[in-house]
Amino acid sequence: MTADHIPHTFQVDLRGLVDLLSHHLYSSPKVYLRELLQNAVDAITARRAEQPDAPARVRLYAGEGRLRVEDSGIGLTESDVHTLLATIGRSSKRDGLESARAEFLGQFGIGLLACFVVAGEIRVVSRSARTPDAPPVEWTARDDGSYTVRTLPSDARTEPGTTVYLSARPGAAEWLEPARVIALARDFGSLLPYDVRVGDEPVTDLPAVWERPHSSPAARRIALARHCHEQFGFTPLDAIDLDVPLAGVRGVAYVLPEAVSPARRAGHRVHLKGMLLTERADDLLPDWAFFVRCVIDTDSLRPTASRESLYADETLAAVRDALGGRIREWLTALAAGDPEQLGQFLSVHHLGVKSLARHDPEMFGVMLPWLPFETTDGRLSLEEFARRHPVVHFTRTVEEYRQVAPIASAQGIGVVNGGYTYDADLVELLPRVRPGTAVAELDADTVTAHLDAVDPAEELALAGFLTAARTRLDALGCDVVLRTFHPLTVPALHLDDRAARFERARAEEETQADGLWAGILGSLRGSAPRARLVLNHHNPLVRRISALDDPELAGTATEALYGQALMLAQRPLRPADSALINRAFLDLLQWATHPEGQEESR
Repeated sequence: MTADHIPHTFQVDLRGLVDLLSHHLYSSPKVYLRELLQNAVDAITARRAEQPDAPARVRLYAGEGRLRVEDSGIGLTESDVHTLLATIGRSSKRDGLESARAEFLGQFGIGLLACFVVAGEIRVVSRSARTPDAPPVEWTARDDGSYTVRTLPSDARTEPGTTVYLSARPGAAEWLEPARVIALARDFGSLLPYDVRVGDEPVTDLPAVWERPHSSPAARRIALARHCHEQFGFTPLDAIDLDVPLAGVRGVAYVLPEAVSPARRAGHRVHLKGMLLTERADDLLPDWAFFVRCVIDTDSLRPTASRESLYADETLAAVRDALGGRIREWLTALAAGDPEQLGQFLSVHHLGVKSLARHDPEMFGVMLPWLPFETTDGRLSLEEFARRHPVVHFTRTVEEYRQVAPIASAQGIGVVNGGYTYDADLVELLPRVRPGTAVAELDADTVTAHLDAVDPAEELALAGFLTAARTRLDALGCDVVLRTFHPLTVPALHLDDRAARFERARAEEETQADGLWAGILGSLRGSAPRARLVLNHHNPLVRRISALDDPELAGTATEALYGQALMLAQRPLRPADSALINRAFLDLLQWATHPEGQEESR
C-alpha cells in the first residue's frame, strides 16, 4: 500500500462532542436519564427474547452527586464492551447482538455517551446472561475521552445484568439529586412495561389511564380529567379515545376548555414503546385539530436522531390521518347523540371545526345545522339561514358586512358575514352539501338595486345639488346616487366592493408610477368601477342639505356625510379621506360660528 493510500481514522474530541450533544442535539440535560432508562429497558428486552422468564427490573439510586442504575438485562462480555462502548455510534442492534430489533428503544453507545452531559465520569459493570461463564467486566470512561476496561472477580457481580455509575460533573449535581431523578424517571418512564423504581418509589404506572377498567363511565371521565390536569394543567371539556391498532397507537386526546389560536404550538406527548419521546409533537394531528392535546403510546413511529421528536415520513402521515379520523368520529357521534355537548364544544372551538369542514364536505354536511355564523338575522347556522332566505348573500370582509348589514336587513336582504376565518369558503361550499341553495356574493350593485328609486321629477329637481356633490367626491373615486331606504335615521351609505377598491388602488399607483409602470397599470384599467355614496332621500337632514341654495355649503355638507358614512362602515381611512373629513368638519364649524362673515365674504 502506498503512502497516499494509508487508511486513517477520525479522531474525536469527546469534550467537543459533549458540547454538541448538550447545546445542539438535546434540548435539555434531563435526557440523560431517558438514555439510561432506554439502555436498561433494551437490555431486558434482549434477555427476555432468549429467556422469557428472566427478571425484568430497573433500579435507580441517587444521592450526593452520584447515580446508580441497575438492570436485569442481557449484560455484556469484555468483547461486547470493546465493540459497543469504545466505538461511538456502534449499535448492538445493528450488529446482531440482540435479536428483536423492533422492540428496542435506543442505541446503546450513543445513549451512554449522552450521560456525559451531566457526568464527569461513567462506570459500567456488567455480566453477560448469554455467556454466563464470562467474568464480570468494568468499563470506566471520563469526559476527557479516556477509558479503561478490566475484568472483575466472578463474585463482583453474581447475577446477569448491568450497573451504570455516574459521578456529576461540576455544576451538574442538581440533575442527580433524588427528587429530580424521581421526577424525571416518572416523566419519562411511567408507561414502561417493566418494573422501574427509584429506591423504593415506583416509577411505572400501568396500565395506562385510558386502558384501565373503571367502575362506571363517570369514574373513567373523572380519572381522565385528573390525568389531563396532571399532564397539561387544564380540565378538559371531553376526552377522545385514540385507539388505532393498525397504526400501533393507543392514547387519548383531551379537548381544551377554551379557544386557542391555530398557530399555537400543540405540545402533544408521545411515548415510544412506553418511553416518553417528546412533549412537543406538533405534527401528530392535522392542522385543524388544534383544539385538543394528546397523550399517546406508539410502537410504529420513528424518532429523530435526538429521539426528542418524530421523523416526518409516510408512517407519521398515516398515523396523523388515522388520529384525525378518530376526532371526526367523535364529532359525528356528538352531532348524532349529544347536541347539548356539541353546542358547548362549538361555542368554544367552532373555528377548528370550520377548518375541518372546509376540506371535508361530508363533515360540513354533518355540522351544517350546528356551526354558528354571524348574519343579519342574528347568530345562526347556515342551515337555518338558508331556510329563511331564497338567496344566501355574503360578504368577504367584516368591513363590507358592517357597512351593508343594517341597510340590507331593513330591505329584507339576508347577508352572512364571510369576513371571519373560513366563513366565506364554507358559504360558497353550501350548494354542494345543500343542493338547490342559491349563494351570491353581495356587491354594491346588488345593494343599490334593492333600494327604492326616487321619483324622477324629484330627482330632476335636485340635479344641481347632485352635480355639486359628485364634483366634490369625484377626486376620491366616489360617485353619488340618491335613493330612499330604511332606516330613516341613516342619512348616507358608503358602498364599494373589491373591484372598486382594486380600481382605486390601481389609479393611485398609476399617478405615482414612472412611465413604463404607469403604462402597465393603465393597461389593467377595466370598466372603472367606483365606490358610491348613497344618500337617503327619506332622511330629513339629506332633504335640508339638498335644498340649500349655497353650492359651496352643500358640497361641504356632502363631504361630511361621506366621512360619517365611512366611519359607520368602520373602513380604514386613506390619507385623502382623513384630510377631507378634517376639512369638512372645520368648514362646517366656520359656517356655524360665523355665518354673517361667510355671507360677506361671498
